[in-house]
Amino acid sequence: MATDPPAKVSRHPVLDRLRRDRRARLAAPVLLLLVLAAAARPLISGRMKETDTSRLLAGPSTEHWMGTDELGRDVLSRVIAGAVVTVEVATLTVGASLVVGTVIGLIAGHRGGWLDAVIMRLSDGLLAFPLLVLALTVVAALGPGLHNALIAIAVVTTPRFARVVRGEVLSLRTREWVSAARIMGVSETVVMRRHLLPHLAGTLLVFAALQVSTAIMAEAALSFLGLSVQPPQPSWGAMVESGTDHLDASWSLSVFPGLAILLTVAAFNLLADALRDALDAHRPELAPAR
Repeated sequence: MATDPPAKVSRHPVLDRLRRDRRARLAAPVLLLLVLAAAARPLISGRMKETDTSRLLAGPSTEHWMGTDELGRDVLSRVIAGAVVTVEVATLTVGASLVVGTVIGLIAGHRGGWLDAVIMRLSDGLLAFPLLVLALTVVAALGPGLHNALIAIAVVTTPRFARVVRGEVLSLRTREWVSAARIMGVSETVVMRRHLLPHLAGTLLVFAALQVSTAIMAEAALSFLGLSVQPPQPSWGAMVESGTDHLDASWSLSVFPGLAILLTVAAFNLLADALRDALDAHRPELAPAR
């Protein structure tokens, strides 16, 4: 009697599920355009600074696809250049928060006791303030500028990662393989690095994607208030603020950078949802060797 051949097991189940997920397919082109725009900044740096005094606050045209600003500069070139700031926020601030928050959360959750209590009370104190209010306080203390804004966003985002990691570690540290590692005399550092951290990868990946969108909105708000990127360097938030003074003369000056913020934030949120479902659906396959 003929038998059906065994079903082929995918070597990359998460990637296969992401490729089939409509949300990931919608997010991928937007994020690819973001990366390409940031990489293209050196190519359009000259055009970004050019001024056309005969076309101030002009609407979209064949020469200027997104119009011009109050100085006659091409809005499209400045939107492309502003993507660099967004990429820096997504990589530097969230990356730093991820690393520092993970270390703090691992130590607090695994060690417990008074150290856990002190770290969590400090985190609770920071989380008690709205993110933007705390970021404004840090920037006010450090001074306006992109680097200080990135530091401020990283500082206020780190406790979020620490709390998430700590909660996961509390549920993992009583598992059998962790207890077995302790009985065998494995050091605490190795236990955290080899037996706890691999199980946090999926959660951290999803949470980082969500925090990227939050960080982008925070930087845009700081730029809107003049506390982040300083002229003449372009930033989407600063461009939106500049356009609010000329809404009657040119709607495009605020609309296009605002759309860039909206699409980028939506893409990261969609990616986070797709990652969450893909990782949850294949949780057994993702379990690391113990």
